[in-house]
Amino acid sequence: MHDLTIPGITAKKIKGRTYYYARQSQRVNGKPKIVWQQYLGTAEDLIAARHQMPVPRQATVHEFGASSALLDFAAQLDIRNRVDRHVPKRSRNGISVGTCILIATLNRCLAPCSKQLLAHWYDNTVLPRLLGVPASRLTSQRFWDNMDRIPPDTLPAIEQDIVRHMVTRFQVDVSQLLFDAASFFTCIDSFNDQASLAQRGHSKEGRKSLRIVGLALLATADHHLPILHHAYPGNQPDSPAFGSLADALAARFHVLDPERESKVMLVFDKGSNSRENIEALRNGPCHVIGSLVPSQHPDLLAVPPSQFRALEQWPGVSTWRTVTRLHGADYTVVVVKNQHFAQAQTATLLREIARCRQQLREIQRQLRRWEQGLVTRGRHPAMDTVGKRVQHCLKAQHMKKLFRVSIDRSARSLPRLTYRFDRKAWQRLQQTLLGKNLIFTDRGDLSDAQIVHGYRSQHHVERAFRDLKDARHLAIRPQHHWTDQKIRIHVFICVLALMLQTLLCRHLARSGCTLSGNRILKELAAIREVGVVYPATGRGRPPHMKMTLSTLSEEQEKLYRMLQLERYRNR
Repeated sequence: MHDLTIPGITAKKIKGRTYYYARQSQRVNGKPKIVWQQYLGTAEDLIAARHQMPVPRQATVHEFGASSALLDFAAQLDIRNRVDRHVPKRSRNGISVGTCILIATLNRCLAPCSKQLLAHWYDNTVLPRLLGVPASRLTSQRFWDNMDRIPPDTLPAIEQDIVRHMVTRFQVDVSQLLFDAASFFTCIDSFNDQASLAQRGHSKEGRKSLRIVGLALLATADHHLPILHHAYPGNQPDSPAFGSLADALAARFHVLDPERESKVMLVFDKGSNSRENIEALRNGPCHVIGSLVPSQHPDLLAVPPSQFRALEQWPGVSTWRTVTRLHGADYTVVVVKNQHFAQAQTATLLREIARCRQQLREIQRQLRRWEQGLVTRGRHPAMDTVGKRVQHCLKAQHMKKLFRVSIDRSARSLPRLTYRFDRKAWQRLQQTLLGKNLIFTDRGDLSDAQIVHGYRSQHHVERAFRDLKDARHLAIRPQHHWTDQKIRIHVFICVLALMLQTLLCRHLARSGCTLSGNRILKELAAIREVGVVYPATGRGRPPHMKMTLSTLSEEQEKLYRMLQLERYRNR
């Protein structure tokens, strides 16, 4: 039993002068022992300190809250050591690959920047103190020299190692997994032949002039934690990307829970639906919930409204259930009619209809002016040119079905345009397609509500892609890297950053925090560590520093306590 005494002030006389010390003692094995002591100065120093407040010389300010919070989760995942296990050892005076990956991952979470600016950002955080790595070692050349030491086939093994530990350490629910794919534009030059991943394809963001990279992502329904990712050429559709991951999916399922007796549920949308993919999954380690392409199943869309029954859980939602033969096997299909979704689709289509009608009317007006001789200059309109303009007007979905357009020649051999809006086609579209989803599953024992709820969980992986496209955090795009190896490492770092951010938000949500991920990082990043430097209090003595935090708002104080960030304070 050690008994601490109350701290006190003790005087010492040295060469005729009296000096004062603050000290604290405790009994160790029955004998008093000094366990803490600090020099206070002479009597004159104490009097001066009592009556004169020293004027600070300067202050140092470093970002504290967000970097220390995310570093805590990175430490729990043991990212640095797990990466280093899979790559060659570091040089004697350099930093390890795992350290580079960790710092770059934290940067993607908080303030995405180029590798040239990485050291500047890093030096303005508390990470140099917490990691023990000076900013001078983070040059862009040294960073990519380290990344060049990663063998091409190592990233999946690193991801698998981290994911397996994450599932165990944080008790992540992997009973339901979600798959989706998206594309990200790059800034890679057209004549660069070293980046086969960056190809021109269908860009959902409308950046057709840029080369894009596809990303397939498998995430949990438990807060969209990434489980598996795969970068693929941007000119490849989603369905082949899903098929190429079939073996990797099976291997990852086994690693996550090798003793699992029941299959996990895999959810995907109609973009990944194909005969090859369904057949590959049929005898695999998972059950499926997917979506059918409505236009390929007109018989299911033609079911009359009288046969639908309402779901009490969701107002305005009704279902009709059947068993259908799909690609050589029987699947349960639930036709879902969502009244709110139908109204939103109707409003969108009405806007497109008005746009098409206005554009067709303008083309018709211009042709009539030529016919009436009001326009005499310029090249006469040609049939194929008018046809291309009409096709451009009707490029939006369903417009070619709703407008009946005819182009013939007038008496003056000029193109003449006539059109009408097909009201029967519009009524048929409203009665059969609008507001409907066709969901299929191999779990016939599930209720309609369970199947609908399972498919609706797809929004979690869609949220993951929204996060990855956020320019303030994570930010896969735009990619300035110009080789496949660098692109793969960049994407891996961004997915790892998504994992850290999601773990942070998941932890706070379970503690009752209702803030969004962006708001959480913004509030945490505003928590600064401030060091106030005071001048020396005596001749020959160095200046001294006192550490404190910036003034915390109510939200910041709450986050500070919930994450126990006191552990990372500089004392």
